Amino acid sequence: MINSRVIVHLLIKDGKLIKTRRFGKNKYVGDPINAIKIFNEKAVDELVITDMTATKNGIDYALVHKMATEAFIPICYSGGVKTEADAHKLFKLGVEKVCLTSAAISNKPLLKQLVEIYGSQSVVVNINVKKNFFGKLKVFDAERKKNTSLNLIEHINSVVDADIGELILTDVDKDGELCGLNLELLKYVENVSMPVVINGGMKSANELVDASMKGASAVMAGSCFVFHGPHRAVLISYPFGGGYKIMKDIKNK
Repeated sequence: MINSRVIVHLLIKDGKLIKTRRFGKNKYVGDPINAIKIFNEKAVDELVITDMTATKNGIDYALVHKMATEAFIPICYSGGVKTEADAHKLFKLGVEKVCLTSAAISNKPLLKQLVEIYGSQSVVVNINVKKNFFGKLKVFDAERKKNTSLNLIEHINSVVDADIGELILTDVDKDGELCGLNLELLKYVENVSMPVVINGGMKSANELVDASMKGASAVMAGSCFVFHGPHRAVLISYPFGGGYKIMKDIKNK
């Protein structure tokens, strides 16, 4: 069965919409509210909004409120969620899901607490992965910008055991490179029954079919919806008309 969900990833830093390459080389690409307006019109399936500065500076609830009010699309928020109270405020503002990355490493009890209170469908975990010097995939700590000593499979199993609703796997080495998804990551979740989202490097809608056939329930991307042409000119767009239409068009070719 081919699943058709396409998720657009919006990356926020100091209230501005940016894009990164391999989690570095920040480039300003516009205003997040304007981007949300565009994606509203393009019938995007879902938005994941990550605030890079929230872990250090705290969640900007005023900005989250503006984005949630503007969006007619399901929103998953990530960044600075450290307590149940943080999640509670976000849900009250209209966010459908919260995504934990750093907290999923350092605070496993929080995962279970959020699932118990808000349900599995409201809790997402993102795991960043990056190759080490020897080419072995490791769990990457984006806050400290270095690999951890965590075993990837053990970390995946630990968050799955918390009964979360969805798992995102992000390839740091492919982030923003428009070089194609790393579908090999899906072999690490072959026995996972929950929805798995693959992220990092998407360059073409044609990758959706391969990702779905290999077990991904959705793909997530940012740069391919923001940059245009070999010189990476900023042109925020979503020309496909929704995940279902993408899959239908590809299968009919």
